[in-house]
Order: sequence, then structure tokens, then C-alpha cells
Amino acid sequence: MEQKKVRVRFAPSPTGGLHLGGVRTVLFNYLFARQHGGDFVLRIEDTDQTRFVAGAEEYIQECLRWCGLVPDEDPVKGGPFAPYRQSERKPMYREYAGQLIKAGHAYYAFDSPEELEAMREVEKAKGNHAPQYNRAIRSTMRNSFTLSETEVAELLEKGAPHVVRINMPENEDVSFTDMIRGTVTFNTSTLDDKVLLKADGMPTYHLAVVVDDYLMKISHAFRGEEWLPSAPIHILLWRYFGWENDMPQWAHLPLILKPDGNGKLSKRDGDRLGFPVYAMNWGVPGSETFTRGFREMGFLPEAFINMLVMLGWNDGSGQEIFSLDELIKRFSIERVHKGGAKFDFDKAKWFNQQYIQKADNAVLAQLFQPVLQEKGITADPSFTEKITGLVKERCQFVNEIWDHGFYFFQKPEAIDADAVKPKWTPEKQQFFEEWAASFDQLPDFNAVALEESFKQLATAKSIKPGELQMPFRIMLCGGKFGPQVFLIAETLGKAETIARIQHALPLFA
Repeated sequence: MEQKKVRVRFAPSPTGGLHLGGVRTVLFNYLFARQHGGDFVLRIEDTDQTRFVAGAEEYIQECLRWCGLVPDEDPVKGGPFAPYRQSERKPMYREYAGQLIKAGHAYYAFDSPEELEAMREVEKAKGNHAPQYNRAIRSTMRNSFTLSETEVAELLEKGAPHVVRINMPENEDVSFTDMIRGTVTFNTSTLDDKVLLKADGMPTYHLAVVVDDYLMKISHAFRGEEWLPSAPIHILLWRYFGWENDMPQWAHLPLILKPDGNGKLSKRDGDRLGFPVYAMNWGVPGSETFTRGFREMGFLPEAFINMLVMLGWNDGSGQEIFSLDELIKRFSIERVHKGGAKFDFDKAKWFNQQYIQKADNAVLAQLFQPVLQEKGITADPSFTEKITGLVKERCQFVNEIWDHGFYFFQKPEAIDADAVKPKWTPEKQQFFEEWAASFDQLPDFNAVALEESFKQLATAKSIKPGELQMPFRIMLCGGKFGPQVFLIAETLGKAETIARIQHALPLFA
């Protein structure tokens, strides 16, 4: 039997921000496609026009670009199975719904919203608090089963509002093999007659996903485990269309859980606990409010991707840091866990810190530039690059370059003189006055020459160098922090170092 080409898809609805669980689904699809020389497709499932949000599709595309997970086919670049927006494929779905009706696998339902609501109230009064439009209930409603063929034809002729529902078989086991969970079985007695085609002519997810996956030759369908209850409906549709041999292999990915493990991670959890859950800032266009994203918080895309892949997968080696190329080689859907993965923001920050430490200084300096612009500071790019190299080991986020190196870009507003005063002596005052005056005699104003002259003069004055280094650091930085103190002086330059010594000495006296 000929091996099918690997084709996977990510099919989001353009209704809001892209949750990190959605990006992880993209990532697993992307890695699998690249590993097998296949295609990764982005398809926009915009059939629910009531929830459509302008700008959401462009936002999704931008998120994927930032992550470096660029599709081979999508609504913008097109491809051999265009169009890739379901709203642009609308006429086709009615034809497929018609095929199901002819074969007896679907039926027309003419119930009004008021009639449906009345049915729910009656059922609740009977103690059925979650009524489903199933075999028992449909016998009391207005549909192809309770109306004559003539009545149905007349209603259709008049253009009466209606939906198309699947004719769910009675008490039938539907089984399939999940690449993560093994054999999964559902009994149809627990399922309702889902709507396949809505009154506006748009398909629901159930019909559209099956038709589009078939027509786009999707070989593997990876999606979140919240879609597991829908799987039997989709499998029945594949069967009813006669496409079962072309059905994709399924993998239902574990949920990303709250940090305490109790339930799925939501935007509300992020707001409550102070971390992002969206890939990038998301706000409805025209609105003043937005939800903060990983990108804007200062995450590097490589770190974000590495953090995501470890939520529910590992290769068994204990390794945690992987490049995208390494992941493409090592990823295996069979090693994705069945159980949910707890989101740990401290671990996410750790991943970012690892990548910041390894990142090119010029790249980080460029990412840091907007922080300087916001503060009205103009700095030479090579200077910013040097500062980045000095402080990046202490940073979890790019914007923390400022927190750890602000004193390079401006004089410290406050000097922690109280940390120096208790042990300050006239001899130490004299040391710094003489040492600063000797800078013109140094062959080079660099860290090595500064440290050597510093220690020589301290020895000559019988003062321990360690007692002088902390005051010198406070003179330059304002406090007890920063990288190697002589490197700080070298970076600030001779004139600025002398100026800061002269500014601090009267404060210590």
C-alpha cells in the first residue's frame, strides 16, 4: 500500500488571542511535518460569524511568524487546496450535507430557538438538567422524522429556517486508535444529534473539519484532548461519506493545566497569577485594553518554543534545552504524555534565561532598543551591545538589561552612601583622590590596567583592596550590584569614572 504524504493542519477560529496551548498544537504539527518531509497547513475555521473578531486572523499569522513556525499553505500564500478560509468554501458544505441526508445519515430540523428553549425547560422540569437533541427528544420536535416528506419539501421550498443534524445511530460502539492514548471507544447512546449545517448555511466544526481534512488530504490530525468527545461524530462522518480509508490518524494532546494542576490553564489564571497565557499581546482592535503576551513580556521565541515542547513531551534523555533543528530530529508523537502538563512560570523564565545567556549580544541589544527609546535615551548600538554582554547572565527577560545595567546609560540618581560611611576613613578618601589623579598615567584605560594600579596603590597605603572595591562599585553604580567593577569602569570610560568618584567622595565623608 502506498504511503500517504504527511500533511498536518492547524485550524484555529479567528476569535481572540492565541493561547499557549494552541501554539503547542502548532509546534507538534510543525515538528511532525518537518520530520517526515511533509506539509504544514494553516486553515482558518471562521464558520461561526457571530464570534468572528476583525484582526484575529492577522494576529494568528503574526504569532506563527514570531515563533518561526511558518505554514507551507495558508490563506495568504495559498496552495493547491485553496481557499484556506472556511467562509470562502461555504457553498460546498451544503452539497456534502445533502449527500448525508440522501443516504439517511442526516436530517432537516425546523425547530425555532423558542421551541428549542421550551423543550429544554420541559426536560429540566423532568429532572433532565442537560437535555440533548437525541433520538428520544427528536420524536417530539419538528424535523424530518416527525414531519411528512411533503411537509419537509414545502418548508424547504418556502425557505423556512432550518438546520441539518446528524442521524446518530442507536447504541453503537465507535472505536479508533489514538497515537497517544491507544484504543478509544465511545457508545453512540451517549451522543446527541449534532448540528452539521447551521441556519445561515455555514457548517459547524463537525462537518467542516471532516470535509476539509478529506479534500486537503490531511494525513494526521493533532488537536487538544478537549476535542476527544467529538471524535466519534467525526469518525462516523468519515464512514458515512465513504472516506474511512482516507481518514487521518488521530492524536489528542494533553491539556496544559493551571500551576496547581486543578483544571485547564485559562487567561483568568494568567491575570490572577501575573503571567501571560497568549503568545503575543491581544486586544480587540480599537480597544484600549489588551492581554499581555509572552513576546511583549520579553521572551525569546526560541525559549518560548523550547518551554512549550516540554509541556507534555520529553525524549527520555533528561535533556531540556533543544534547538528547533534538534526537536525536528528527536520529536516523537508517541512520547507525548497522556496526562495534563502543569504550567510552571518559574520554569518558563528559566528557559528564557538560558536562551538569553546563549543569545548573540547584537540581537539582544536590538531587542532592548525599544526600552531605551521609551526612556528617551540615545546610545550607540556598539555600546548597548557591550552592556548587554556584561549583564545578560543576570537577566530572565530582555527588558531586565535596564534593571541590571541602567547606570551605564545614566548617572545613578541615588548613591548608597550609608553602606560605606561606617567604615569610611580619611585614608580611603585619600586613596581614591590619588588613584583617580593617576588615570592619565595609565597606558590603557582598561579593566586589567585599572585593577593592577588599584591593587598597587592599596598595597602601598596598607589598605586591603577588598575594603575599597565595594565603595568603588557604589560610586559607579549607586549600589552593591553589577558585573566586575573594573569592567564597569572601563565601559564607562575615564572621564565618566573620574566624575562619579568625585561626585561620591563628599557623600561618604
